[in-house]
Amino acid sequence: MLQLANMAPSTHAAVLLTVCLLAWYMTMPSLAASGEFLQCLSANIPTQLVVTPSSPSFDSVLVSSIRNPMFFTPTTVRPLCIVMPTNASHVQAVVLCGRRHDVRVRVRSGGHDYEGLSYRSERPETFAVVDLANLRTVRINRRAATAWVDSGATLGELYYTVAKAAPELAFPAGVCPSVGVGGHFSGGGMGMMMRKYGLPVDNVIDATLVDANGRLLDKKAMKRDLFWAIRGGGGNFGIVLSWKVKLVRVPPTVTFFNIRKSVDQGAVNAVAKWQTLAPALPDELSIRVIVGRDALFQSLYLGSCGELVRTMSRLFPELGMRRADCREMSWLQSTVYINSGDTKTPLETLLNRTTSLSTFSRNKSDYVKKAITKDLWEKIFPWFNKAGAGIILLEPHGGRVGSIADTATPYPHRSGVLYNIQYVAFWTGNGTDAPNWIKDIYDFMEPFVSKNPRGAYVNYRDLDIGENTVVGGVTSYESGKAWGEKYFGGNFKRLAITKGKVDAGDYFRNEQSVPPLVSRK
Repeated sequence: MLQLANMAPSTHAAVLLTVCLLAWYMTMPSLAASGEFLQCLSANIPTQLVVTPSSPSFDSVLVSSIRNPMFFTPTTVRPLCIVMPTNASHVQAVVLCGRRHDVRVRVRSGGHDYEGLSYRSERPETFAVVDLANLRTVRINRRAATAWVDSGATLGELYYTVAKAAPELAFPAGVCPSVGVGGHFSGGGMGMMMRKYGLPVDNVIDATLVDANGRLLDKKAMKRDLFWAIRGGGGNFGIVLSWKVKLVRVPPTVTFFNIRKSVDQGAVNAVAKWQTLAPALPDELSIRVIVGRDALFQSLYLGSCGELVRTMSRLFPELGMRRADCREMSWLQSTVYINSGDTKTPLETLLNRTTSLSTFSRNKSDYVKKAITKDLWEKIFPWFNKAGAGIILLEPHGGRVGSIADTATPYPHRSGVLYNIQYVAFWTGNGTDAPNWIKDIYDFMEPFVSKNPRGAYVNYRDLDIGENTVVGGVTSYESGKAWGEKYFGGNFKRLAITKGKVDAGDYFRNEQSVPPLVSRK
């Protein structure tokens, strides 16, 4: 039995866990090792926390955090088991058992990985999923304006808990409340307050992590390079269990608006001007744009409606904002309103973790450093009248997020970046193939976005930009470099060197994990 606290063996459970996978994985060459791995788990983790395909609850547990039906099909490569730890020792046991019996793990917090790599594999292989849903505590220190938040918590749970404990405090992160903290932070994170306070990872001051050797480490123990890597490096340097963050101050009232412009109402002019204006606005003001057949401008301002109207009239008259467009509310209410558009939506919806498998989606990303001309925007808008058309989301940079050095964290898209583009295609039905529209518009945009390399955002993961090749049991550095420099720019090599120091055997590996670069002395 592994030498971990509070773990008792169960022979009966071990037999059940070993037998249950026979029909599922008969063709796997590592069947014996899989059985030994499950026996190891049963000796160190309560059996109710280990769910295998023979369990009646396996599908419901697996699908509980799947956000895209593309990755829940009869051909999806599914895990050997799902482990749902309730404390750090359970996570240590999974890693130690996995290392001993050659079973890798994938880690799921909220399940929003755009390629589903937190719970499925592109290739046939034996792996376990560590589902962090039971590790979701948020602990607030109001006096110090800090919080410890577990990786299995959602952004909605974080926001709700912070605001209820300290209404004057908040945290700058994303707009989707069901996104898991662990994945969001691991890729850097973006949100409506990043121009004022930076990315989530710019506000992380400590963390606890289980490394590839099963050790539980904090910031001091993991040392500088590993602590740097986990704050935006893509999440394959260990299993981060919790994060200590600096909370930020918000006024009692913030202001939000939604202003929609059709092409006939000047959408092209407004978007063209927005490109250079939005990154240069006062840091308290963030305006993003959702572009489809028209353009929806969404704004969060850390101040009153009157102040915002004056600012917009002076700096962005093309939008034609009026006082009637304003909605004043608490910061917590704004995190609900941005999704619902209704001030009466209960705050408790932030705590809803329910998923839906009714809509397929596909995503891609870009960064823009030079404003796209008005003439080109006139050519972009007709794309949204084509078959299979989706939307694009434009997220402004500048402000605090742009003033931090590109090398301060693995997230490199800072200096000179005007905004990020997220391309989104949605469809329903039985087909798993994305509409050609998203690939075609992505190809069309290539001349107008960042170059050498064409940047991408790791939290909008896209396997089309490259996949790893495994050589001699570890990921090839050159294969990782092909996609890694798009996500991490000049930081990729440092990430690979750090990976070589902390996980030279490439235990935490997936189709787009940073490869270990081991120095040869």
